[in-house]
Amino acid sequence: MEEGLNVSIRFALYLDLTLLAGLPLIGIVGFRKDAPQVAAAIGLRWLLIALAGIGLAVSLCHMVMLAMVMSGASGIRELDRQVFSTMITGTDAGIAWAARIVALLLIALVALFGRIQAAGPMKIAAALGLVSLATVAWSGHGAMDEGILRYVHFTADIVHLIASAGWIGALVIFALLLRPGRLESPGHLRLLHQGLSGFAWIGTGIVLALVATGVANYCLVAGVQLAGLLSTQYGLLLLGKLGLFAFMLSLAAANRYHLTPMLERGIANGQPTAALSGLRRSLVLETSAAISILAAVAWLGTLDPSQGITAQLP
Repeated sequence: MEEGLNVSIRFALYLDLTLLAGLPLIGIVGFRKDAPQVAAAIGLRWLLIALAGIGLAVSLCHMVMLAMVMSGASGIRELDRQVFSTMITGTDAGIAWAARIVALLLIALVALFGRIQAAGPMKIAAALGLVSLATVAWSGHGAMDEGILRYVHFTADIVHLIASAGWIGALVIFALLLRPGRLESPGHLRLLHQGLSGFAWIGTGIVLALVATGVANYCLVAGVQLAGLLSTQYGLLLLGKLGLFAFMLSLAAANRYHLTPMLERGIANGQPTAALSGLRRSLVLETSAAISILAAVAWLGTLDPSQGITAQLP
C-alpha cells in the first residue's frame, strides 16, 4: 500500500512538473515568433496556474512521504514540526523541495499577474518550470552518489528531465492545437504545420539527449553490465520503458516524414481532414506511451537496480 502510494505521488509529481516546464519551453523554442498565438490557442495562462497549484499539493504529499521514510515513522501522526524542519533545512532533498515550492509559487504569480503571452513572462515561466523540474533529481538515485560522481549523475538526470519535458510538452501543445473546433481558420492550420515542421530538428536533439543521458544514467546506477536486465524487477521495467521509447520514436518518424508533409499538401489543396485525423490518432498513441514512460520512471526511482527491491528513497 505504502509503496503504491509512493509511486503514485512520484508519478503525479513527474507528470505535473514535466508539463509545467515543457509547455512554455516548447512554446518559446518551437514556435518562436508565433509563441503568443500558441499561448492564446492552448490557454497557457490557466494551464500554468492549474499545474502550479497541483504541483504545490503533490509536493506537500511528497514531503510527507520523504519525512516518513527518513525519520522511520510508521504513520503521519508520528511526524512533528521538528522532523519537517530538519528535513527542509538539513537535507539536500529538503532544500531542493523548498526551492521547488518557491518556483511553483512564482510561476503561479507570473501566470496570474503577468502577460503570459508576451515573450518576457513566458521565458520567466519556462525558466521557473525548469528549476522546479530539476529539483526532482534530488529524490532519485543520484542522491546516493558521492563526490564528483554525484554531480555527474545529477547533471545527466537534469538534462534527461529537460529533454523529456520538451518532448512531452510538444505532444500536449500539438494535441491541444488539434482539438476539434480549433482548426477552422487557415491561421490555425498554418500555426500547427509550422510547429510540426519546426519541431523536427528540435526533436532530433531531444532524442540524442535522451539516449546519451539514458545510457549514462544506467551505467551510473547499475554499472556497465546487462546481466540484471532480465533477472530483476528494475531491469524488466527498464526494458519496458525502452520498448515504449522505441514505439514513440516510430510514431515521431511517421509524423515527420509522412503526416506532416501530408498536412502540407492537404492545406495547399484545401483538404487537410485526412492528415488531421492521422495526426490525432498518432498523438493519442504517442502521448499515452509518454505517460506510461513517466509512470515507469516513477516506479524505477523506488527500486534497487541490483536486487529489484524497493529502495529507501521515495
